[in-house]
Amino acid sequence: MPSSRTLCRLAALGAAVLFSTGGAAIKATTLTSWQVASFRSGIAALAVLALAPAARRDWSWRAWLAGAAYAATLITFVLANKLTTSANAVFLQSTGPLYLLALSPLLLKERVRAREVAVMALMALGMALVLFSGQRHLATAPDPARGNMLGAASGLTWAFTLVSLRWLSGSAMTMVVAGNVVACLAALPQALPLLSSTATDWLVLGYLGIVQVGLAYWLMSYAVKQLPALEVSLLVLAEPALNPVWTVILHGERPAPWAILGGALILAATLANLFRRAV
Repeated sequence: MPSSRTLCRLAALGAAVLFSTGGAAIKATTLTSWQVASFRSGIAALAVLALAPAARRDWSWRAWLAGAAYAATLITFVLANKLTTSANAVFLQSTGPLYLLALSPLLLKERVRAREVAVMALMALGMALVLFSGQRHLATAPDPARGNMLGAASGLTWAFTLVSLRWLSGSAMTMVVAGNVVACLAALPQALPLLSSTATDWLVLGYLGIVQVGLAYWLMSYAVKQLPALEVSLLVLAEPALNPVWTVILHGERPAPWAILGGALILAATLANLFRRAV
C-alpha cells in the first residue's frame, strides 16, 4: 500500500498530466475560441464546486479580484491555443514568473537581487525565441504571430494571478471557481449565438471542464495537504513539458525548433527560480 506522501506525489503529477492535455483538447473542437473559453469555464466552475469542498467557503471580494486576473489568463490561453501551437501558448504562459520578478519592487515591495536578474535574463531569452521562432502557419496554428502575443499576455495575467494569491485570504479553490465564473460570463457575449456544434465538441468541453480543470484541481488540492510547495511546483512542471507531446500525437502539430529551445530555457529558468526560493 503506497504511503500517503506517495499518493500526494502521484496526485500532483496526475494533476500536471491532466493540465497538460488542455492545448490538444482545445484544438480538437470545431467551436470558436470564445465559445471554448466560455463553456469550458462554465462547466469547470460547477465541477470544482462539486469536487472541492474548500471552493464553497471563504468567499470575499478578494477572491473575485484574484479571480478576474485568473479569468484573463484562462481566456487568453484559449485564444492563443487556437491561433498558435499549444507548445508556444504554454511556454509563453510559463513566463509568468518573469513578469512577477519584474513587478516585485512595485507590487510586492521586494528587491530584485543579482541572481534573480540572471533568472529573468534566461527566461526573457527563452521568451524571445518562442515569440520570434518563425513558426509556419499550420491548420492547428493559423495565426502564430497573433497567438504568440496572446500567449505572452496570458503570462502577464498569470503573474497578476500569482500576486493576487499572495494576499488572498481563504482557499485558492475559491479563486479558481470565481475565475472560471468571470471567464465564462466575460467570453459569453462573443460566444453567442452558437450556430453549430457537434457531439464531439460537447464531449471535449465536458472533458476540459470536468476532468482537465475540475479533477486536476481536486488532485492538486489533495497533494498540497502534505507536500512542500517546492515539491508540488517541481511536479507541476510536467505540464509544459508534456503539453507539446499531446498535440504532436493527436494533431501532428510540431512547434518550430527555436520555440522548443526557447521553451527549454523558460523551464530551466523556472527550475532555477524555484530552487532559488527554496534556499
